[in-house]
Parts: sequence; C-alpha cells; structure tokens
Amino acid sequence: MIATATVLLPFLIADVINPVLFAFLVFAAGSDRPVVNSSAMLVGHTLAYFAVGVLAAVGLERITGLFANPGTFDYLIGLVVGVLLLWIAFPGSDKGEQKKPEREGSKLNPASALGLGAVVNFVGAPFALPYFAAIDQVLKADLATFEALTLLVGYNLLYALPFASVPIMVALMGDRSRPLLERINQGLERMSAFLMPVILGLAGLALVVDALMYFATGRGLF
Repeated sequence: MIATATVLLPFLIADVINPVLFAFLVFAAGSDRPVVNSSAMLVGHTLAYFAVGVLAAVGLERITGLFANPGTFDYLIGLVVGVLLLWIAFPGSDKGEQKKPEREGSKLNPASALGLGAVVNFVGAPFALPYFAAIDQVLKADLATFEALTLLVGYNLLYALPFASVPIMVALMGDRSRPLLERINQGLERMSAFLMPVILGLAGLALVVDALMYFATGRGLF
C-alpha cells in the first residue's frame, strides 16, 4: 500500500494546484459568516469528491470483472487517462478550466455553502483527471477493500488540507485576511498556469509509457 501511495503523490499535487476550489473558498470568505461558510464549502466538496472516487472505483471494478484479464483493462484505462492528460497539458489548452465565482458570497449560509461545495465538485468531476488516474492506480494495485478505501480517504484528506488554510486564516485574522487571500489566490492562479501543464504532461506521459510497456512486455512502469 505504501508503494501505491507514493505513486499517487504526483496526481495529488496536480489536483491540489487547480485554483478553482481555492477561488470559491475565498468567495465564501466574503460572506457574512466567513469561517462557517468556507468550512462548510470545503466539507461539502471533500465529501462529494470522496463519493465520486468510491463510485468511480466501484464502477470500474465491476467493469474490470467482466474481462478475462483485468490487468489489461486497468492499463487500458491508464492509457486513455494519460492521453487525456497530455491533451489538457498541451500549450494553450483550456479544456480543464472551470468557471470561478465573480461576486462576493454575502448571501451564502452554511447549508448553501455545503451544497455549493458539492456542486463545484460534481461540475468539475469530468475534468478531475488526476483523481481518476489515482483511482486507476489504486485499482491496479489490487488491494484489499479496506486498504483501497484507506488510500482514498487519505488522498481526499491530504487534498483538503491546504484549502483548510482559508477558514483558519479568516478565523485568526478576520477581515485582514481578505487582501492576503486575494493575493494568494492570484499567485495560485499564476503558479497553476505554469506548473499544471508541466505536471499533467509528465503524469500523462508516465501513464502512456506505463501502459505501452505493459502491452509490449507484460510489465508496466508501476
């Protein structure tokens, strides 16, 4: 399981530097109850992301069970996801971009923030290719159910951890946190514009090479 967790790390990094969730959390931090609403939004997003991961894993596992050689199907999924990652990483591509909030979140309440967090996740799920690549690696490792769920829980908690800085900063700094959060958001967008194509491209290339090596030699990279 530790070896699989190590393989998941690049996909987790690519997932985290997507600036969309942070932008929505900054949006929630501009509401009348900034700490509660931004926390509720993060919880809603995290729970929805975990649910998507479990559903995707169960669905792929059932489809895999229909094949005489499940390993071949797992590598085929990796090949498809790798090609899509390379496509998104191609310079000038905007296929993976999601809409960001444009106004203050003054009308948010905890319930609507929780729901909006889930909606942000579900709307962006088709573009969460690093997450689906990570799920494919978990399935390919052929772990016990408890171990696979532990990896998914750990992945989602580590994903949520950097974003928890928003409600923490608001709780500690109050209104003084807003300019700082805006600057962090702008910096994250600039960093994402540079790093995301590189990380997605490298991850996609690794998946493609992994699958092609498996089809050619019977053994992949991972």
